[in-house]
Amino acid sequence: MAPRAYWKGYLKLSLVSCPIALFPATSEREKISFHQLNKETGNRIRYRKVDAETGDEVDNAEIVKGYEVAKGEYIELEPDELEAVAIESKRIIDIEEFVPRQEIDELYMRDPYYIVPDGEVGQQAFAVIREAIRKEGMVALGKVVFTSREHIIALEARGKGMLGVTLRYPYEVRKEEEYFDTIENEKIPKDMIDLAVHIVETKTGHFQPQQFKDQYEDALKDLLRRKQKGEKIERPKERAPSNVINLMDALRQSVKAGGGGARRTSSRSAPSRPNARTARKPARAHARHKKAG
Repeated sequence: MAPRAYWKGYLKLSLVSCPIALFPATSEREKISFHQLNKETGNRIRYRKVDAETGDEVDNAEIVKGYEVAKGEYIELEPDELEAVAIESKRIIDIEEFVPRQEIDELYMRDPYYIVPDGEVGQQAFAVIREAIRKEGMVALGKVVFTSREHIIALEARGKGMLGVTLRYPYEVRKEEEYFDTIENEKIPKDMIDLAVHIVETKTGHFQPQQFKDQYEDALKDLLRRKQKGEKIERPKERAPSNVINLMDALRQSVKAGGGGARRTSSRSAPSRPNARTARKPARAHARHKKAG
C-alpha cells in the first residue's frame, strides 16, 4: 500500500510552479508502544473530556479553544475565528530566498519531509526547480502551512526528489548563554589535551547509521517474549559507577586501553606520554557534524 501524503500543494519559484506532495521522512511506528490497562480487569483505560469544575463530560462540539490572559480568565476562540488568521496561502510553498547550507544552525531544524511531484503534469517544472537548487549548492527557504500553523521550510535536492526540513522560529530556540555562562573557564594542561586528542583519534571513523542499534528496543522485545512464555522477570543488578579520582590517571588508563574501546582507523600504538610531536589533531572533516538542509 502506497504511503499517504501528509500535505499536497504547489511549489513555486518565481513564475515556475508545480504540484507536489510531502511525506514524512521519519517514522516512529516501528517502535513498541503500550496501552494503559486496568490492573484489576485487564481492560483498556480511556480518557474523557470533563468540565474541570462540574466534572460533567463535555461533547467535542461544545469545546472551544481558549487563551489564558489571567488566572481563570480566558479569551475564547471559535474555529471560524481561527480560520480568519491572515495567512496568504495554505497550499503554496513559495521559494523566497536561497541561503548557504552551512549557515543553518542545527538548533533550528525540526522535521524532515520527502518532496515529490504530484502527478505527471508538473514533472518537468519540478525537475527544473530541483536541479537549479542542486547546481547552486544552496538551500531554498519558503513557507508552508500545516494544521493551521505556518512554518519555515528549507528545501534541498536529494536524489530524484527533494528534502524539506521545517525550521523553528527564533522565539522557539533558547539562548545558550542562559546555560553556558555558569560554566567555569578551566585551565587545562597541555598533556591532558594531548591524551584526550589521542583517544579521539583511536575512535575516529565514518558516519554509518546502519550500525546504530537500539539496545533498549531490542531488550524490550526480548522482555515481552519472555513475559509471554511465562518466565520470571527480575531486575538486573546495577553496575557500580567507576570512581574516577584523578583525571590524568583516567586519561592515561584510557589510552592504554585503546581509547576505552576498539580502534577504528588508527593503527599507531599509544604513546606513554604524548607531546606536540606524537599527538596529532583529528581530522576536522569527521569532527564537524554534517548539517542537514
